Amino acid sequence: MRADVDGNIWSSAGWVGDGYDGVHVFAPDGARIGQIRLPETCANLCFGGAKRNRLFIAASQSLYAVYVGTSGAHWC
Repeated sequence: MRADVDGNIWSSAGWVGDGYDGVHVFAPDGARIGQIRLPETCANLCFGGAKRNRLFIAASQSLYAVYVGTSGAHWC
């Protein structure tokens, strides 16, 4: 799980069923506001890159990277 600068939570998901594997994005109020569907189970994710706007996704047999419209929050 990771947070972005807007307070949204990006969570890995898998083993739930067809159409749910991938990344789910939740707003601060708990509403699901987005999803990145993958053809396999998502194990972990993190923000990276110079602007922290590239999402790296570790899946069961693959590594994905996608640019997103936000930046990851900085952790202390």
